[in-house]
Amino acid sequence: MYNKSRRFILAATTVVMTAFATPVWAEGLMTIIVNDPSNPYWLTEGDVAQKTAEKMGYTAKVSAHKGDTNTESQLIDTAITNKSKAIILDPANADGSIGSVKKAIAANIPVFVINAELNQSGLAKAQLVSNNAQGAALAAQQWVQLVGDNGDYVELKGPPSDNNSATRANGFETVLSQYPDLKKSGSEVANWDRTQGYNKMQSLLQANPNVKGVISGNDEMALGAIAALKEAGKLKGVTVGGFDGSPDAVDAVKDGTLAYTVMQPVATFAAKAIEQADTFLKTGKTGASSEKQLFDCILITKENAAKITAPFMLSE
Repeated sequence: MYNKSRRFILAATTVVMTAFATPVWAEGLMTIIVNDPSNPYWLTEGDVAQKTAEKMGYTAKVSAHKGDTNTESQLIDTAITNKSKAIILDPANADGSIGSVKKAIAANIPVFVINAELNQSGLAKAQLVSNNAQGAALAAQQWVQLVGDNGDYVELKGPPSDNNSATRANGFETVLSQYPDLKKSGSEVANWDRTQGYNKMQSLLQANPNVKGVISGNDEMALGAIAALKEAGKLKGVTVGGFDGSPDAVDAVKDGTLAYTVMQPVATFAAKAIEQADTFLKTGKTGASSEKQLFDCILITKENAAKITAPFMLSE
């Protein structure tokens, strides 16, 4: 009799402890995979997604592939092993990430793509990205107003594997080609990286010492170019424009070393991706009218830079 009672008490205790080990409101794991959090853009992307997921009752794990598709594939495998409810992915490669996404789908885990697109539709439940064409047009229009309609300039580009890089470069070209006396005398790929931007700008300066302007596909490359121009004593005569709206870039706009930046609403669509994932898990639909969703960018100049009250957030 004693043994039976004791077994019952132990069993009941185990049930109670198990019940409290996982909060009743926990909705499961969301895996968030970003590029490289050493860049404030991707750091914000991961932080906002994680905080949003946790507020909604999920546990959330953020990891980074740093642009490597093999690492990305391994992280997807881990997400599958950990029985993630959903995966929020900033793809490493527009084509090379497709296989990893298919693995997740085969494991019945929905994937929500943010920031960088996949070159295949119908896989991700949603693709939430900045309107890079609109942002590039804003950037180029502002840049030409400051530089003028003649003279030599150079361009710093992101990696060819990222569709955002090509979209921005094409957007710049669409505007600047309307000014036949503006000559692009040099162009380099600096892979969204500040150090590479610095090094590539040094090379561009040696070959093109009389440039009037630098148009850059992102802020990190632009800030690297500014450092190279400062070192060469040429920053005062050269207009540099960025793209992203990172905190360092906003500070550079305020102090006048960076002419402008174009802020991507990464904090907005990172949160929205989590919300749509939650809706999908509960209803089978994202609530959005289409898979691909574009979020307009915002031009940041000295006039409105003070309204950035948090990373990648502009107050009204």
